[in-house]
Amino acid sequence: MSNILNMKNCILCPRECHTDRENGNKGFCGMSALPSAALVSKHMWEEPCISGENGSGTVFFSGCNLKCVFCQNFDISQEGNGKQISAERLAEIFIEQQNRGVHNINLVSAGHFIPAVKEALILAKEKGLAIPVVYNSNGYEKAEALKELEGLVDIYLPDIKYFSSDISKNFSFAENYFDVAINAVKEMYRQVGKNEFDENGMLKKGIIIRHLVLPSCRQDSKKILSAIKEIFGNNVYVSIMNQYTPMYKAKNMKPLNRRLTTFEYEDVIKYFFDIGLENGFMQSRLSATDAYTPKFDHSGI
Repeated sequence: MSNILNMKNCILCPRECHTDRENGNKGFCGMSALPSAALVSKHMWEEPCISGENGSGTVFFSGCNLKCVFCQNFDISQEGNGKQISAERLAEIFIEQQNRGVHNINLVSAGHFIPAVKEALILAKEKGLAIPVVYNSNGYEKAEALKELEGLVDIYLPDIKYFSSDISKNFSFAENYFDVAINAVKEMYRQVGKNEFDENGMLKKGIIIRHLVLPSCRQDSKKILSAIKEIFGNNVYVSIMNQYTPMYKAKNMKPLNRRLTTFEYEDVIKYFFDIGLENGFMQSRLSATDAYTPKFDHSGI
């Protein structure tokens, strides 16, 4: 077994907390080695080529290696709401989702469970899992750990949240966020390459980089877009998100205690086109609401 997968001395993520998660201790992510999930659902609110008409087969995992002060899923990411399951049960869930007719399996925030997720995907594929697997990530991942998923994941859906180390430190307690995330995305792109779509416009293989525009941070957003253009050109899709809603600790923190203005978002979109980016997705301002946050009631687990 690769040392990166050793849960007795966990160095799986950039935090390298060296916790013995295998024996039930909780790492920086707040989780032990066994997967913990809070919801299995048919999700209709991803990018159109992910959700389609039948929905994306999401599995929302508990815990997180970032501590984002504005997290909309804070009850599972920070407070640990979830139910522990085995890798075998996780494989069954993947098959159950496929039987519901979803377009894909969507692993939401699974990075701190890569050893069990890898085992579950191998088991599920042996049992007939045939739809694409989406790996939905906060971007704060080791490229070395992601290599363990090569051949098992078809679509990567990573965030690149910040360029500035000051902003990433203040909002997510991760001063080295951009350097880590851009290396992770490079590894994701190496594995899956350019986007491939089926005859119905559904994504079969590839990568969509997500970026949530934050209040008073539009210049940081532009630096991220410039980096994407320089490194990947137009070989990746970028989803520029307009759904920021003050939640969790951000309700009492400036400048995060307000919604994004129309000018801020449209200025970032304009820059996207100004620098020659072509492939991506935009969001309506109507997306800026907590109505799209799922109820994490352990359904389907």
